[in-house]
Amino acid sequence: VALGQLPDVSPAGAQCLEHECFAVFWAARPFLAASEGCERGGGHLMTVRSTVAEEAIALLLQNRAGRLWLGLSLPPSMSCTEPSRRLRGFHWVTGDRSTDYTNWAASGKRCGERCVTVSRELRWEERRCEEAADGFLCQYSYGGSCPRLAAPPGVLVTYATPFGARGADFLALPPRSVASVPELGLELRCDEDGDGAGPRWGRDTPGAWPCEVAGGGCAGTCREERGRPRCSCAEAAVLGADGRGCRSLCEGSPCEHHCVVTGGSFVCMCFEGYRLAADGARCEDIDDCAAEPGPCEQQCVNTQGGFECRCHSGYAMVDGRCQRRPPCFEAPCEQRCEELAHGYRCACHPGYAVDPLDATRCRLHCNATECPAVCDAGGACECPEGFVLDGDELCVDVDECDSNFCPSNCTNTPGGYQCHCPRGQYLRDSDCVPILDEDPFSGDSEPDPRTPVPSRPPPDAERLHPGLVVAIAAGALLSPLAL
Repeated sequence: VALGQLPDVSPAGAQCLEHECFAVFWAARPFLAASEGCERGGGHLMTVRSTVAEEAIALLLQNRAGRLWLGLSLPPSMSCTEPSRRLRGFHWVTGDRSTDYTNWAASGKRCGERCVTVSRELRWEERRCEEAADGFLCQYSYGGSCPRLAAPPGVLVTYATPFGARGADFLALPPRSVASVPELGLELRCDEDGDGAGPRWGRDTPGAWPCEVAGGGCAGTCREERGRPRCSCAEAAVLGADGRGCRSLCEGSPCEHHCVVTGGSFVCMCFEGYRLAADGARCEDIDDCAAEPGPCEQQCVNTQGGFECRCHSGYAMVDGRCQRRPPCFEAPCEQRCEELAHGYRCACHPGYAVDPLDATRCRLHCNATECPAVCDAGGACECPEGFVLDGDELCVDVDECDSNFCPSNCTNTPGGYQCHCPRGQYLRDSDCVPILDEDPFSGDSEPDPRTPVPSRPPPDAERLHPGLVVAIAAGALLSPLAL
């Protein structure tokens, strides 16, 4: 018989657990044909990953002699076994190599024998896949199962599984199994329950079947009324469409939040912070801030199902109460903040001074000819403007007067310099020019000592030195006085 024309065979025996069934087929076939036979029934060749599976094999073989295919084969990339590895290089037909159990017969490295059989002694042996073994073992996995039907003594119940196994000794049945009770003319089917509770026995005809078989299939109570079995449910539930299942009175109710069963009916209820609308089903938010007295100390903001308390500007929420914030709480000071009687002022760390152009910021500052440099954790050091780094951590003042920036005399200051013009002259465009008004002290009289006049920076300077900013401002005031 050609490979694609091998007839289906029925299993000689089967064992079912809650989520799996194992079946033995005594039919001489090569590995590929055996694998296809398992797949047509919805399963695969058996994987033996634990002693539980080994015990199932022992029950199925019942000491019968012969070799049966297991679900182990070498991948195409390998031609020889590797005895040092747990599965000797073989993979399960499910594509993985995980296992907690092996039972290899003693052998060394073998080539050309790419499939595995098991015998009555439960030993695993490598064999050529093209040879025909005496049979094969199949495994079927399910999400759940139906229990064996409870029936009165003397009433026979037989079962048929979807992979062809039949008998009366099953303890669990996979979905799509059929149970027959000839004495009562009853046939039931194991199907997935629509409520997600798992498989359960049922039939297409609505209503209870005889109560002595699995309680008539009732989710509630089965009882005989006028010679006919009927199902009933607890007070808070009603019979489902099949006449056997029970559903809560609240199932499908229009309640937006809660449904509560009381006295054979239901009422809708809402979460805290909501009230029931006029239609008795929807829930509306309660404006908690509209209550008298209000729930908050200063400001109240209503939210869906609740409210939020906030504080006025200048206050902060501390342990549920609004407390006045200190002046420095939100001050924009770059480094330090000092609280005053009616506010605050910004201050700086040592080595810095408040920026005269922005009282909230700090800049490097030194009021002597030498100051320590300000260094960060990485060792990078900085000096104030007008100073240079001398050595590793010392800032030394630059003597700008050496650069001849002034048209007359020059006085060096920490970080800057000042230009001086003779009496009767003032600084304009880096030059000392005469004051045009008549000088009452002109002639041969001795001139007064020269007054220092602030200089301007050299034309190519990019920015003013700190001392120069002050000098320019002082010069602007001195000129009208001279006039």
